[in-house]
Amino acid sequence: MQTGHHRPIRSFVLRQGRLTSAQEHALTHYWENYGIDLPEHALNGAELFGNTAPVTLEIGFGNGESLLQMARNQPEHNFIGIEVHAPGVGHLLSRIHELQLANLKVMHTDAVEVLKKHLAPASLQRILIYFPDPWHKKRHNKRRLIQPELVSLLGNLLEPGGLLHLATDWEDYALHMAGVMQASPLFRSLAPDGTAFSPRPDFRPLTKFEQRGLRLGHGVRDLLYQRL
Repeated sequence: MQTGHHRPIRSFVLRQGRLTSAQEHALTHYWENYGIDLPEHALNGAELFGNTAPVTLEIGFGNGESLLQMARNQPEHNFIGIEVHAPGVGHLLSRIHELQLANLKVMHTDAVEVLKKHLAPASLQRILIYFPDPWHKKRHNKRRLIQPELVSLLGNLLEPGGLLHLATDWEDYALHMAGVMQASPLFRSLAPDGTAFSPRPDFRPLTKFEQRGLRLGHGVRDLLYQRL
């Protein structure tokens, strides 16, 4: 007989990928400069970056190319990316080293643990979640990352007026996200009146997942919300 045990929300599906030699080299040699180990206390943006610039967090950056582009285009902002898959982390570390970016650092762990234990309230200006796993089978919908519990957590970490930016190429997940966000008292939608979705803002690059979705005929939807 099954009990009422609920599967914990995670920001990923763990798939083992083979590291290239370049990715392995980056993880070994560049982590000290650009990686963030889980601290015993809350992360401090000023300590991490040596300045008080606003901090943007991306959850699940994939191979990191879109995050890298945002960091290059917005040197007045600091960026932290979290990804659980080692090949993507290694790739981004290599690219950060190549470009010698000082405003981008990486975490290799489950984002939900970081959100719950290692960030201070109101310490982030923006949180970005682009193309999370849609768990498109109905029986798996409960595993989706965007759920009321997580939205409350994100609201606690954003500064007043801060931005939560979601994007997906699955219509059903987009509607799910919009419903969860509409029910939250912590946010207001930035979509045009009478709509649930916003135009893609200039700062968000086209990702490989988005381009794949467009090739498959999937519409891509951006959801932008401001912390009240």
